Amino acid sequence: MSSEQTQPRTVNDQLSILSAQAGKIRAELEAAKLKLPKNVTEELYNLQATLSQIAEKIGAFQKEHSNLLALADVGQVINSTLELDEVLRIVMDNIVRLTKAERGFLMLRDEKGEMAIRMGRNWEMESINSSEVNVSRTVVQRVLDSGEAIVTTNAQEDQRFLGQESIVAFNLRSILCVPLKVKNDIIGVVYADNRIRTGIFAETERDLLAAFANQAAVAIENARLFSSLKHTLEEVTALKNLMDNVFASIASGVITADVKDLVTLANKAAENILGASSGDIIGHNLNEALASLSSELGPHLMEVRNTDKAIVDLEISHFLPNRGNVDWRLNLSPLKDASQKTQGVAIVLDDLTERKKLEAQRRLFERMVSPAVIEQLDPNSLQLGGKRVDITVLFADIRGFTTYSESLAPEKLVFILNRYLAAMAEAVLAQEGTIDKFMGDAIMAWFNAPVPQPDHTLRAVKTAIAIRDSVENLYKELPADSHLSFGVGIHYGDAVLGLIGTEKRLEYTAISDSVNIAKRIQENSAKNQILISKEAYERVKKNVEAKPHTNMNAKGKTQPIEVFEVVGLKKK
Repeated sequence: MSSEQTQPRTVNDQLSILSAQAGKIRAELEAAKLKLPKNVTEELYNLQATLSQIAEKIGAFQKEHSNLLALADVGQVINSTLELDEVLRIVMDNIVRLTKAERGFLMLRDEKGEMAIRMGRNWEMESINSSEVNVSRTVVQRVLDSGEAIVTTNAQEDQRFLGQESIVAFNLRSILCVPLKVKNDIIGVVYADNRIRTGIFAETERDLLAAFANQAAVAIENARLFSSLKHTLEEVTALKNLMDNVFASIASGVITADVKDLVTLANKAAENILGASSGDIIGHNLNEALASLSSELGPHLMEVRNTDKAIVDLEISHFLPNRGNVDWRLNLSPLKDASQKTQGVAIVLDDLTERKKLEAQRRLFERMVSPAVIEQLDPNSLQLGGKRVDITVLFADIRGFTTYSESLAPEKLVFILNRYLAAMAEAVLAQEGTIDKFMGDAIMAWFNAPVPQPDHTLRAVKTAIAIRDSVENLYKELPADSHLSFGVGIHYGDAVLGLIGTEKRLEYTAISDSVNIAKRIQENSAKNQILISKEAYERVKKNVEAKPHTNMNAKGKTQPIEVFEVVGLKKK
C-alpha cells in the first residue's frame, strides 16, 4: 500500500490514529506486565482521553464549519433569483440536503392569514404531490404560537405530542419545524420530517435550520415583494396600454399642456383634426400647435388658469391652410394631479365641420321636403317602392312668368321667382303638407301623408287661400312690373307614395291619376283662381264657400272634370 493511501487526510483523522496508538501502547505495556511508574500509565490514559476529546471537538468544529459554508452557499443561491417559486424550490431542496430529512415543506400565510403549503420536496429533490402532504398541524401551530423552533427525535414517544391524531395517523417520527420571520413577523414555517427513522434531528440541525430560515425568510419576502412589484408594474403597463388604446380610438382630440403651455400629450384624433404629426404638436407651445385659433383661444385659456374652472362647448370657426374653413368645439379644463393640484390644462377637441355641413344640408332639405317626411325616412331601411294611400294633391304655379323672364336679368329673375315660390312653400308647410317638388315656376304638394290628417282636403284649401294672401302681400313689397298672378288646382283621390328611382338617385313622390287630374285643373285655372275637383269639394263643402265652375275637358280624359272655384272659408 502506498504512502499516499495510508497518510491521514485530515487533522481529525490524525488525532484519532494517535489516540488509537496511545491506547495500543498502553495495552501492550499492561500485557507485558512491566512495572512502570504510575504516572506513566496515567499519562497514557490522559493522553488517549485528551486526543479523543480534541478529535471530537475538531469533528464538531469541522461540521459547524461545513454547515457555515453550506449556509453561505445557500444564501448566495437563494438570493440569486427574485422569482418566488424558484426561491421556494431552492430553499426546500437545500433544507432537505442540509438536515438529511426525508421530506421538507414550506408553509406561508395565504390571503386569509391561514397557513398553506407552498412547496414540498423530498430527499430526491422531487416535488411532493398533494396526496402525500401529511404533516403535524399541532407542531406547526405551536411554532406559530411560540415563535420558537421545535425538534423531536421521536414524535411517537415525545410527551409534548402524545395522543395527537396527526402524529399517530401519519406515523410521524423525527420532526423539525422552525419559524420564518421577517422583522419579528412570522410569515410561515419550514417543516422537515422523517417517517421511518428516529433521532435524525438534534439541536445542531435545529440551530442550522433556524439560521437558514432567517436567510430564507428574507429571500422569500424579497421575492414576494418583487412579485408584487412585478404584478403592479404589469397592471400599470396594462393600464397605460389601455389608456393609449382609448386615446387612440376616441373620436375627440385630446391635448394636454403643462403650466408653461408646453403640449405634453396629443392623441391620434388630435393629430387628424389639426392636420399635424405628434412631433409637430408635443413639446411645442399651445400657441404654435393651435396657431390658427391662438388669438381667439388665448383669452379662454387665461380664464381657465385664473378661475381654475372649466369652459365647455366653446365653438370656434376659423381657417386652416390645408383644409379651408373648419368648425371646432372645444372643452377646456384645468389638468389636476391626484392631490387636486393644477398641473396645466386639458383640451378636448371635436371637429364639427362635417356635422355643420350635414346640418346645413338638412336645413336645406327641410325647405324642399316636409319635415314630417324627413322624420319618417330611415336611411338604414330605405327601399324602392311605396304604398297606396288617399291624399289631397295641390298644384300651384306663377302665371305670366315666361313672358316676364324675357326682359329680366337672370339674377333678378331668380330672386323674384324665389320670393313667389317661398310664399307658396311656406303656405304648404304651415298646414303641415308635403312639398313633392318645384317644377320651374310651379310647386306640387300633397296632404295626409306620410302623417295621416283627417282634414287633409281642408288643409289643402287653406293652403291655396294662404297662397292667395301671400301673393297679395308680395304686391306691397315688389315693384309693379314684378306683380305676377298664380293659379291653383286641388284634387282628392288615391295614389302610391314611396321612393321612385334608383339606389343612387331616389325621389319620394306620389304616382297616380289623381296627381294628373290636379295638374290638369291647375293648368286650366284662370288668373289668381283656386279650382278644386268635385271629389275634393264634397269633403270640404261645409267649411268652404265655393261656386260651380264650367266643367273642363282635360287631355287624356274621356269625361269632363267637374270643378268648383273656391271663394273663401265659411265664417263660423
